[in-house]
Amino acid sequence: MHPIIFDKTCYRIQGKPTYIYSGEFHYFRVPKKDWRRRMKLFKEAGGNCLATYVPWIVHEPAEGHMIFGGEDGVRDVEGFLQLACEMGLYVVARPGPYQYSELKYDGLPTWLCENYPELRAHDIHGKAFRTSSVSYLHPLFLEKTRIWFEHVCPIIARNTVHNGGSVAFVQFDNEMGGIHWWMSGHDYNAEAMGIGKRGGYFPRFLERRYGTIAELNRLCETKFKSFETVRPIEPANSDSIPRIRQAKDYIDFYYWSLGEYSRQLAEMIRGHGIDVPLVHNSPNPDSNAQYKEMVAAVPQPFLLGSDHYYNLGQDWPQNNPTPQYAIRTFHSCEMLRLMGFPPTVWELPSGSCSDWPPILAQDAMACYLSNIAFGMKAHNYYVFTGGPNPPGLGTTWDIYDYNAGIGANGEIRPLYNVQKELGRIIAKYPWLAEAEREGDCRLAIDFEHPRSEKYWRSHAGFLLTGTEAWNFLKRGVLSSAFCGSLSPVLCNIDDDDWVADLSTPVMVVSAAVMSKASQQRLVKFLRAGGQALILPVLPTVDENMEPCTLLADFLGAAALRKKTAQAVRVNVAGVINISNTGEVYFTDQLPAGATVVGEDELTHSTLAWKKTFRGGGAAIFLGFRWNHSVHEHWRMLAALLQDLGMKQRVFCSNPNIWTSLRTAGKKKLLFLMNLHSSPQETHV
Repeated sequence: MHPIIFDKTCYRIQGKPTYIYSGEFHYFRVPKKDWRRRMKLFKEAGGNCLATYVPWIVHEPAEGHMIFGGEDGVRDVEGFLQLACEMGLYVVARPGPYQYSELKYDGLPTWLCENYPELRAHDIHGKAFRTSSVSYLHPLFLEKTRIWFEHVCPIIARNTVHNGGSVAFVQFDNEMGGIHWWMSGHDYNAEAMGIGKRGGYFPRFLERRYGTIAELNRLCETKFKSFETVRPIEPANSDSIPRIRQAKDYIDFYYWSLGEYSRQLAEMIRGHGIDVPLVHNSPNPDSNAQYKEMVAAVPQPFLLGSDHYYNLGQDWPQNNPTPQYAIRTFHSCEMLRLMGFPPTVWELPSGSCSDWPPILAQDAMACYLSNIAFGMKAHNYYVFTGGPNPPGLGTTWDIYDYNAGIGANGEIRPLYNVQKELGRIIAKYPWLAEAEREGDCRLAIDFEHPRSEKYWRSHAGFLLTGTEAWNFLKRGVLSSAFCGSLSPVLCNIDDDDWVADLSTPVMVVSAAVMSKASQQRLVKFLRAGGQALILPVLPTVDENMEPCTLLADFLGAAALRKKTAQAVRVNVAGVINISNTGEVYFTDQLPAGATVVGEDELTHSTLAWKKTFRGGGAAIFLGFRWNHSVHEHWRMLAALLQDLGMKQRVFCSNPNIWTSLRTAGKKKLLFLMNLHSSPQETHV
């Protein structure tokens, strides 16, 4: 089988753009006698790749007692890989050390979790997490993992595509960080993280960040004598700028630790001759930004993907793919593209661990197509098929088939039929594998915003936090844009690659914090003739939370005033009485040369203004944060962008039908998304 290569546009096999259609198929659960038949069914559905965990708990039931092979198939990982190769199916091998997959101890061996309590992650007070929440960088855990890899990685290595086998990708760990976040928070195990230790990971991180302990004390208003004496603080206590800095230090360090752990796992895996791309999966769309350090730490070829579930039980905010779900898939696919990867969903719902609320076939199809509409270039159904858990190792029930399209006994369910239909669509439009979204405007995002909720818990005197800006981007700007049939694409405000492109206007959702370099990029863009809509506030500090008003100074803008009046009647760009479902920020002193484009009708206070610049650039500032709820919201947004030169690509008469136009050369495909429960009509 030929190697699979990739760039941010697509996957390629022998130079040909190829959609990777994968399905989770656990050799340790699916009866071996039915492997071939179910693989054949998967190929008939359009599949070209399988994925499987290789659970440590299954193969090392007692310390030092490794078991591979066997007639029952439960431990015959090599037989599975060889059969996949015979069937012409690629494989994503996932040897951990973590698996999750509703296995006991999340796939870690029982003996490891029960006999070595010192490995457990700790909360900030030193209390241990649950038994299977291990501290990743603990030297003993890394040593035990190294021994596991010494046994499992050679099996994978001799079955890679470069050695004539089926393994095209190898995933290390699983949804990294989740085992801490979902239990008690971040890991503060002092031994593993080096807290208070000379030469420890945490003191060394602080020294790289601050240079001297005097600088740390100045910015954090502390009196530590050395980096070794610094202790983390509770994020909930970040009620001032110095406290936010302290909380952010440890959260940033934690993300760095994920990158360091990943680097060490990658080094172990590569040391056994595995030369195919390594991959990892973000647990959900909002987590993608938390893996920037991982992406920087792991040598190429490496690929980050995400998991895009919409319903795994009654506690989920929706039970079917809603517009809110579509927003999350859009920004996830776009963020992965901006990180340099073909948007890949390593876990796309193919059933659920809960029988109710159900995953229904047509709902699943809406999920699949909306992901493709927003740029998904590869997916892995979780799970395509299942079967009985290895005795005593499951945490849910004896049978683990996730209500998938192919049941535990091999029965075909309605979900399989829509997966087969999706395979036909992918085969009908093979050029979608390299298609790109055709946009008429851009939305600059700050990757720090979705990360900031971990450390920025109070306003601390700021008008708008990063978390509030991130929620506004999804619930306000993107929701209004899609209802107005606009076609935004994302760009990364921290990169330079968008600045020279003056063809479409850029929307910038700003918080009070914006890096100095990003403010400089925006100024450069406007000076060169770019058009920008900046909302709902202007930054006042840089990434270190030190005063920085480069952007506001360039615009000539004075300080903003948050609305204090009981009622505001918002009128902007000719659109009147726009529902105030959020907050308004008034500009009491209009910048020199600016013209008013929006005001409070009751007090005539200015909330939106436009300023043009010598090189032809123009900026509109809109001091308004809303949750999309009325047509006036999208009409306002469209009017402002049209004022900045936007040439709309798609016109849809029904704002409840969302669109996505994908192109490759002269080929175009327009997706129309009805993410509601009733049929609708529209004019396009």
